[in-house]
Amino acid sequence: MGILNNILGNATEVNLNELQKEFTPLLADNEQLECAFRIFRDKWVFTNKRLIMLNVQGITGSKREYHSIPYKSIAHFSIETGGTFDDDCEMKIWISGQSEPFLQEFKKGTDLKSIQKLLIKHIFQ
Repeated sequence: MGILNNILGNATEVNLNELQKEFTPLLADNEQLECAFRIFRDKWVFTNKRLIMLNVQGITGSKREYHSIPYKSIAHFSIETGGTFDDDCEMKIWISGQSEPFLQEFKKGTDLKSIQKLLIKHIFQ
């Protein structure tokens, strides 16, 4: 099912141990990985301080863009669960000063409620 989700552009959860080597050098003091999702080679990584969106570029994947969004910059967000005929879930995040949201689709069964709780916990600190 992982290949099909990649083809459809749906994010799948990633084990945080797999990300430690790559992301630990990017983390601030007292910053910790909390959950992460993979979309092809790209990743959305939630820490206790921010959302890091990794965009892997090029054929070899050696070019990488790390886009950091501090939780305090999130103006609002929405989560849409899957339905009967459209079983994909999606999350939209609006950043202060931007009219268009960041959008990510997730595979069926992704626990978006826990992501919502994580966002609420950090946005309203």
